[in-house]
Amino acid sequence: MSQPAAFSRRQLASYSLLALPLAFAALPLYVLLPNLYARDFGMPLATLGAVLLAARAFDAFTDPLLGRLADRLGSGPARWSLAAGALSALVLALGMAALWFPLPRTPTALAAWALVALVLTSAAWSQLGISHQAWGARLGQTELQRGRIMAWRESAGLAGVVPASLLPLLAGLPVTLAAFCALLLLGWWAWARGAPRPIPAAPTLGESNTSLWQPWQNKAFRRLLLVFVASGIASAIPATLVLFFVQDVLQAPALQEPWFLATYFLCAALSIPLWLRAVARVGLARSWLAGMLLAVAAFAWTALLGAGDSAAFLVVCALSGAALGADLALPSALLAGVAAAQGGGRQHEGAYFGWWNLAAKLNLALAAGLALPLLAALGYAPGARNPAALQTLSFAYAVLPCLLKLAAAAALYALVLRPRSAAPAPLQRKPT
Repeated sequence: MSQPAAFSRRQLASYSLLALPLAFAALPLYVLLPNLYARDFGMPLATLGAVLLAARAFDAFTDPLLGRLADRLGSGPARWSLAAGALSALVLALGMAALWFPLPRTPTALAAWALVALVLTSAAWSQLGISHQAWGARLGQTELQRGRIMAWRESAGLAGVVPASLLPLLAGLPVTLAAFCALLLLGWWAWARGAPRPIPAAPTLGESNTSLWQPWQNKAFRRLLLVFVASGIASAIPATLVLFFVQDVLQAPALQEPWFLATYFLCAALSIPLWLRAVARVGLARSWLAGMLLAVAAFAWTALLGAGDSAAFLVVCALSGAALGADLALPSALLAGVAAAQGGGRQHEGAYFGWWNLAAKLNLALAAGLALPLLAALGYAPGARNPAALQTLSFAYAVLPCLLKLAAAAALYALVLRPRSAAPAPLQRKPT
């Protein structure tokens, strides 16, 4: 990769802007949708969990193929990736409309509608996101540069999450959908017109047969992915259960719900420049480890909260949001570095991000597909006031994720940081 990575802020902003509507879509899909279908549409938790698990599992297993497609598109002119992105954006907009305004309301028909709409919407969202991630991964050449590019992208994503958390309550779903479609069009236009162009790698003999599985031949990728999975499950469980916790444990007024989410994501966005400073001092992996430990310290005492503790929970949202900034920007930058170190002149970034996104979605699928039916089996249902049921919800929402995050931190130290520190230093030439 010979193109310099010293891009202007305008170029980085043009590239990153598409992440705003992609994140705007992600919050409703993964946080608001379960609550809407359970409370407003009356879908049983067991049925909802099965639908989400099936749709997200199917979506996840297509991501490596979409990553391979991104590599093929990336090996040609930039217009190939941009045209595929335009088609995916159209499908994504139509799919979001189908999910939020379903035509059938009978239980069986509604479940089938939700499953099909989720599969199409998620596939379009994935293709657009993977292609965009792979594009950015091809731009950076050093650890700090990759961190900067991914930080710009994730900051734009967080800027999309904040209005996505506020608009549904403050303006309603029709206005929210219209705003999303306008932002999606603007993001694709900025990507097409102002983003820097990576130089495509020349294809090599046999690449078409090896690119899809090439990441698994890389030990550094396998180790990093294991850490990412452990950390991701720890984050996916509270993301799935947050509105149930706010409504039933805290018993907070509906007007407060979007402000909890907005505070969380706003603090994440504000923290990213601080995490980049940490990267410049101690590197990506150590900074991510610090973020994990901060997340546990900020979130662990949430299990002690009860009805009326909204102010304390707002503090939790702010502190854990600051930790989220590390989770969002740093793992992707580490992955980009692993892909760049192993590429060997080939176009493999899409394959790496395809498998990476598969893991991220399996985390979310397991969180929804297992946590919701398990809570139902243990006696919890939306609107419950039984102390035992609420205690079960608090444990699942607060305690279990902290234990998983600590396991992820230990894995990061053992599998990534320790091997790096044990690696022999490069030989120095003696002065003559």
